[in-house]
Amino acid sequence: MSDSEKPTTNPAPTAEDKKPSTAEADLTKYKTAAEIVNNVMKKLVDLCVEGAKVIDICIEGDKLLEEGTGAVYNKPVKGTKVSKGIAFPTCVSVNNAVSHFSPLASDPQAAQTLAKDDVVKLHLGAHIDGFASVAAETLVVGASAENPVTGRRADVIKAAWTAAEIAMRTVKVGNKNWAVTEAVGKVTSAWDCKPVEGMLSCQQTQNIIDGKKRIILNPSETQKRDFEAATFAEGEVYGIDILVSSGEDGKARMEETRTTLYQRDSTITYQLKMKTSRAVFSEVQKKAGAFPFNVRFLEDEKRARMGLQEAVQHSLVKPYEVVYTPANTFVAAFHFTIALLPGGPSMITLPPVWYKPELVKTEKELEDEELKALLARNLRESKKSKKKKAAKNGAEAGDDAKEV
Repeated sequence: MSDSEKPTTNPAPTAEDKKPSTAEADLTKYKTAAEIVNNVMKKLVDLCVEGAKVIDICIEGDKLLEEGTGAVYNKPVKGTKVSKGIAFPTCVSVNNAVSHFSPLASDPQAAQTLAKDDVVKLHLGAHIDGFASVAAETLVVGASAENPVTGRRADVIKAAWTAAEIAMRTVKVGNKNWAVTEAVGKVTSAWDCKPVEGMLSCQQTQNIIDGKKRIILNPSETQKRDFEAATFAEGEVYGIDILVSSGEDGKARMEETRTTLYQRDSTITYQLKMKTSRAVFSEVQKKAGAFPFNVRFLEDEKRARMGLQEAVQHSLVKPYEVVYTPANTFVAAFHFTIALLPGGPSMITLPPVWYKPELVKTEKELEDEELKALLARNLRESKKSKKKKAAKNGAEAGDDAKEV
């Protein structure tokens, strides 16, 4: 064997090469959190019956999320406890309430109960080591295969679920955020519905559920002008929030409902003046970290409300306001967490617990051929179809070469 034929030896791996990738371990944490969320969602769907109190469902959801995350990852890593817990407090928003409804016992709306035919949106999330899985889905109280949902309730749920399925297939490496905005708008119009104006979906990373890359639904003219374009890239994770209204324009506004959900904004620094504000902010950092929290989690509700005022005023903490579309309209929601892996998009959260096509009967259907074709595709291409595509491209390249 001549010198030129001798196999070349690879250089010894450097310390950097040897460093194991944490991506697989991170994905396992995301998926563990997703299983916990799914188990809690199953229990909450069962609790959504006529006469059930909304506050009871919210409290039970948070208790089950704490129990679920408390049962896993209890072994310290390099002597450090793994942080885990609620990534999004349980919200139960009914009919035209868009989201974030989770009352306190002292709130006037704490007595709200579910009624037959109510359109109920359940929204909750858990995290393991800061890797969060958040899910939301919509159900109708008392509906069954024998007594399916019809009319505008059916239209808005079918529109939202179909929009979620289209969004799953549009959040792809190389695609732009505006492609999702446009596709969701187009889908919902098939059922004479509109996405709720200005609702955001965000990129996620460890301890961040509201990252820089974002998708906006049904933007206003100002939002269209100011919103930043972004391209989806491999290795990214997104929480996609699809909120659809049966109303004409998808506009929502605040009403009398008190805000109970807040989140610390880690990008803002400010020295709080009031002693109460500092004590409450310290409690928030200790109990919720970077994730949204309910005032219910804090020790003293009255003191917490007072302390949060200054923190909100200086943007240290941001409120998750409860907004409503007009009376006699309905809002449906589906939220999923998706990872853009090297092998293609992969759902982290599990499919909805309640939704099945036979439960929702609508006379309208999706007619756009391009969107129907997209809907018929698998979320990830199989290896077989990838090989076929590669072979086809290779054959076409060969033909082109012959022609030259």
